[in-house]
Amino acid sequence: MKGENIATRLLVFGAGVVRLCRRLPDDASANHIARQLVRAATGGGANYEEARGAESRADFIHKVGIANKELREALYWL
Repeated sequence: MKGENIATRLLVFGAGVVRLCRRLPDDASANHIARQLVRAATGGGANYEEARGAESRADFIHKVGIANKELREALYWL
């Protein structure tokens, strides 16, 4: 299926971030960063999957843009 490679890579990225965050220390600042990072990293993949089911080309472009914003946020937290 078209876009499968990207979807797989985003899933692997999200899972890797979850594993990384489990290794962070248990303090307030690390917990805050971990929550934000996990949300953004997994949200990018989820939004990309949503884009793959878009109803039009414009809808696809909009939803991929949202996925991109989530992944940029994940990069910030990393």
